Amino acid sequence: MLNDIKKDATTRMAKSVDGFRQELTKLRTGRATTALVDHLKVNYYGSDMPLSQVATVSVADARSLLITPWEKGMVAAVEKAILSSDLGLNPNTAGTAIRINLPPLTEERRKELSKHVHAEGENSKVAIRNIRRDAIQHVKELLKEKQVTEDDARRAEDEIQKLTDKHVKDVDEVVKAKEQELMAV
Repeated sequence: MLNDIKKDATTRMAKSVDGFRQELTKLRTGRATTALVDHLKVNYYGSDMPLSQVATVSVADARSLLITPWEKGMVAAVEKAILSSDLGLNPNTAGTAIRINLPPLTEERRKELSKHVHAEGENSKVAIRNIRRDAIQHVKELLKEKQVTEDDARRAEDEIQKLTDKHVKDVDEVVKAKEQELMAV
């Protein structure tokens, strides 16, 4: 029973860290990356489809992306999806290819993004601590029902705390790495 609680907590904490990493891939740094547009949805004959399912996205150079829709008629829809997104980027269309130039980030924008990264990191840490709270609550319920001994419960709580510390440290490392990436000119 205690092992199940620890496994569940470990899995949920790891998912929280992975979700945080995934969220940060959408954040625009100075370099071009295809992950920047992965979350965009394009209206494809009445239904919203992920951009990757209607076009090829590639990194043309360090500061630009190249999007090539598979159908010529999709160029306008892809362009509209980029313009209506929260990225604040202007697509340049040349025939059937769409080029997105990424302007260099200003110092002010870098600091703003850094604050956003820290805020998202804090949210992930809160999620991890909530998972710890739930796991410890389950252990206490088992103790109250006398299904485990006090020593086992104490040991399990200590292990859950160590798991929490490890995952919080992982979040801190991700925040630090993303901040260095943002501040690199």
